[in-house]
Amino acid sequence: MVVEAETRIRPADDPEAIAEAVSLLRDGQVVAFPTDTVYGVGAHAFIERAVAALYRIKERTPDKSIPLLLSDASDLPQVSDPVPALAWELARHFWPGALTLVVPKGPHILPIVSAGHAVAVRVPRHPVVPEIIGRLGVPLATTSANLSGGPNPVTAHEVLAQLGGRLRLILDGGPCPGGLPSTVLDLTLEPPQVLRQGGIPPEALEACLRP
Repeated sequence: MVVEAETRIRPADDPEAIAEAVSLLRDGQVVAFPTDTVYGVGAHAFIERAVAALYRIKERTPDKSIPLLLSDASDLPQVSDPVPALAWELARHFWPGALTLVVPKGPHILPIVSAGHAVAVRVPRHPVVPEIIGRLGVPLATTSANLSGGPNPVTAHEVLAQLGGRLRLILDGGPCPGGLPSTVLDLTLEPPQVLRQGGIPPEALEACLRP
């Protein structure tokens, strides 16, 4: 087991708790927080040891890439080069929301985040995450706040039950809605392909993808 320190739960609407989360992330540590689906655990996407800690804490195998969360579609050039024109159109329709886009990987993306030619990105519909990312100034490498293979947590105390002692801070935003994961659409393929059905109805996507 990875033992970091005593894990504290603080309210996600407390400005001091948000400031602490940003400070920990800048220091290369890992923080858990609510999202629009389940609780997530995130690290500074451009600090290799931070992403490595994320893998250790979750006991996640290194062959699995880590998706990135952005605060806004305007962050796309930080992570993708070139940004597909279709990505801007889809972001305008579906972000923030339950659509993950697989886009060409930009030069600043660490191999530990994604070893291939592409990276998965999303803007979540939850006020806490964009605030953290906006103040941090960089995307978050984020995945569900559970041990790999464990149940997806929808409360802060469910995160504590699985990851307590492995990270310093959990932001408590109350129960998350759970439900469907995000739809994953790969824009590096021609034509684009849905890799996972999720929260965006197929007919809504088809309306944007239709020539």
